[in-house]
Amino acid sequence: FSLTGKEALTHFPSLGPSPGSAQGRVHVKQCELLQLSRKQKRLCRREPGLAETLRDSIRLGIMECQFQFRSERWNCSLEGRTSLLKRGFKETAFLFAVSSAALTHSLARACSAGRMERCTCDDSPGLENRKAWQWGVCGDNLKYSTKFLKKFLGQKRIGKDLRAKVDIHNTNVGIKAVKNGLKTTCKCHGVSGSCAVRTCWKQLSPFHEIGRLLKLRYDDAVKVFSTTNDAVGHSELAGPPRHGHSPRLPPAPRATDLVYVEDSPSFCRPSKYSLGTAGRTCSREGNCDSMCCGRGYNTQSRLVTFSCHCQVQWCCYVECQQCMQEEVVYSCKQ
Repeated sequence: FSLTGKEALTHFPSLGPSPGSAQGRVHVKQCELLQLSRKQKRLCRREPGLAETLRDSIRLGIMECQFQFRSERWNCSLEGRTSLLKRGFKETAFLFAVSSAALTHSLARACSAGRMERCTCDDSPGLENRKAWQWGVCGDNLKYSTKFLKKFLGQKRIGKDLRAKVDIHNTNVGIKAVKNGLKTTCKCHGVSGSCAVRTCWKQLSPFHEIGRLLKLRYDDAVKVFSTTNDAVGHSELAGPPRHGHSPRLPPAPRATDLVYVEDSPSFCRPSKYSLGTAGRTCSREGNCDSMCCGRGYNTQSRLVTFSCHCQVQWCCYVECQQCMQEEVVYSCKQ
């Protein structure tokens, strides 16, 4: 399950829990429309609310990917996504990681928001969670989402060849990024805001923080190959030697490393992987030289309108003037 670009991004209608109802039939139909394997569709049909959560996670992952790569040659556009997912590039690694992270995040949030029938608030054992429930606070259920995701992806039955191992590794990097962003949030209850009673619960980090972390992992991604571990008798991923590591034993990549198996194309010119960079806007002081691949850039001036000289008027509204300003736009040449 990853971002192919074929998924529709519209909201579903409200889905009820009863599979026999009209809304339940809508849920089943939406499961059929998603790009899923036969087993995944079967799980989807059994989980009211899952289809909408899957759609939310696709939208979340695409938006975050495009935000993180907005200034790069490859800008995570939907064009060429299917071809790119068949290769072992760094960009493919990021797509697998951000897809699994978005799904983990969306499932946990859907549980705590009551949009899934089979899960609810964070159900980790412990007094803190029970106190949170008593005060009407609902922690994000990361425990359920990660357990369900492993089942949904069916990782136990695949992973014999190098590409499959790489895809599983990068998928798990995304899940770990969400886990590492789990924070404890506390709220005080008492007279005049005193902390006579304090309730704490688990809450996920905003997805922008997870996306930023995965982008850093992409920047430091490790190229790997397959090697045979004589001790256990099967192949494992191995990367370049690290400082202080035995040169005779190639080190395995860290659990937090994004990994890839082949070098990426330049993404400068149109190909089956992207539309190239011609016409893309850039920053003259920042990334124009890199973005435009040495072809140079066009300079264009335009007038933009914006609100200015705003004042608060009694009692309840803000009055602004409309100002115009000249803006210079740089775009890559053909």
